[in-house]
Amino acid sequence: MIPEPGVAGITHAIQLAIAPVFLLTAIGSIINALVNRLARAVDRRRTIEDDLPGITDEALRGQRLEELRLLARRIHLVLWSMGLAVFSALLVCVLIGVAFGAAFVSIDLTHTVALLFIASVMALTGCLLLFMREVFLAALSVQPAVWPHPARVERK
Repeated sequence: MIPEPGVAGITHAIQLAIAPVFLLTAIGSIINALVNRLARAVDRRRTIEDDLPGITDEALRGQRLEELRLLARRIHLVLWSMGLAVFSALLVCVLIGVAFGAAFVSIDLTHTVALLFIASVMALTGCLLLFMREVFLAALSVQPAVWPHPARVERK
């Protein structure tokens, strides 16, 4: 049986509209990683805030306050990164709706779809840049006393 042109058109529209769903899956995975990093930073901040009143050594207190400032910066970066990731995902959702709806209207929406895709990728790029900055801050905050370097071996 030969499919009707209407059914074939709808099938093709569904195929085109579903392709960006893979991008949504990737964005969801990134959001999951960001949520985990946020939870770790918030838990560490709560631990330090609970311990801070009992610290009498001024040097240690200063270190903990500096760590709190670093954690606040990291939390700020993660929240902005999550916001951009969610915005990117929303743009992809709108893109899917417009791409599917374009099959049923006589208006050329190719420019709209292209702009939505570009905006989504730009938001995702911003998300990833902020994520990378947060990871660098976390990695560079490791104290040498906590992470000792092996002794350097001199070669002859």
